[in-house]
Amino acid sequence: MENRRKTRIINIGSVQIGGDSKIAVQSMANTHTQDVDATVRQIKELEEIGCQIIRVAVPTAEAAKCLSEIKKRINIPLVADIHFVHQLALDAIENGVDKIRINPGNMKDKAMLEKIILSAKNKGVPIRIGVNSGSIREFDPNTENGDHEDMVDLMVNSTLQYCEHFESLGFKDIVVSLKTSDVPSTIRAYKMIANQCDYPLHLGITAAGPPSLASVKSAVGIGSLLSQGIGDTLRVSFTGIPHNEVRFGYEILESLGLSERTQPELISCPTCGRCEINLAKIVNEVNEKLPLDKKGIQVAIMGCTVNGPGEAREADIGIAGGKGFGILFKKGKKIKRVDEADMVSELIHEIENLP
Repeated sequence: MENRRKTRIINIGSVQIGGDSKIAVQSMANTHTQDVDATVRQIKELEEIGCQIIRVAVPTAEAAKCLSEIKKRINIPLVADIHFVHQLALDAIENGVDKIRINPGNMKDKAMLEKIILSAKNKGVPIRIGVNSGSIREFDPNTENGDHEDMVDLMVNSTLQYCEHFESLGFKDIVVSLKTSDVPSTIRAYKMIANQCDYPLHLGITAAGPPSLASVKSAVGIGSLLSQGIGDTLRVSFTGIPHNEVRFGYEILESLGLSERTQPELISCPTCGRCEINLAKIVNEVNEKLPLDKKGIQVAIMGCTVNGPGEAREADIGIAGGKGFGILFKKGKKIKRVDEADMVSELIHEIENLP
């Protein structure tokens, strides 16, 4: 792990990002914002699993009017996602949001954009300048047939120009994101801009797809940047309900040692011809029954005697398989021999009795 990139500190409501602050996990509600009850209900569910900042879409004046009521009923900072319509950004600021996200590239009226910047400055509302490859291609025809490298250069240069404009008006509370659906392009864009500014960076792979694909792309892209000390907030983009975005965001952070584990960690081998127990069945059953209040413990379930005893000893609770049986370890010490049929119940019993 490389040293964390130093950035300016930005306060988003009660959450501080940048500097030495912990990396914050964000998500975005997929309810219609004007349905206040549904939106609040979903946000509260996300709060319960650790979401630290929530963004909502604001496509209409009706949605903007609902922001103040939503904010009253939730406990985490509220971010308004604004596109095209300048007035919606002004309305969101007046309705007390903690941050707005805009893409200056799709707000062509410079005078109105400056009204947004000055309003946010007066109210102490940070702005995320969110640029993505789709908007760059749409609003700059020169990139239609260009390659990824040209697109990344344009994204970075455009973003820095936007930031310079904001700074010229005395606005400093800037967060930046440069997302594409292509992992190498995203990594390159963030690395380029990280060397040219001190703004906190919000990480993500945009339009990453269904969870099976998005989890891989996000782990590689976001994880690569975090391992190089780049990134201050993140959102994992999954098609579907946002709850998995939060869970997987934490899994990325936990895998890099950037966050304390919020649930037990299950370690198991991939199996090979030496395995003589039904390891996959045992692992799945234990995973379903793991007591989630045992945060941070490691449980190792190994299939044979090659790496099994070593991994089992290193875990808080571990079992190394033999032919139809396993040797149970607890805190590095061999406890007893367990028949295969009893492995799941014995493991769960020992886990539940850990302090």
